[in-house]
Amino acid sequence: MSGLVKDCDDLGYFVRMTRKDNGMTQTQLADKASVGLRFVSEMERGKETAQLACVLRVLDALGVQLQITSKRHSSNNLRR
Repeated sequence: MSGLVKDCDDLGYFVRMTRKDNGMTQTQLADKASVGLRFVSEMERGKETAQLACVLRVLDALGVQLQITSKRHSSNNLRR
């Protein structure tokens, strides 16, 4: 699954769909990502106060990565 994430609601939807595609419960994902069940639940609902470090752990537990691209130059790399 892939797509453009424009806001917290999009990220939450992506996480929820990817979790379900992987056959995981919220509890299983929370355990695998070493975050609380409440964090996963709030993240999937698009709560805007999510901590980036925890978001990255959840994405890693789902086997996905965060990629950042410039709106003007989609091939820009962060590190040169």
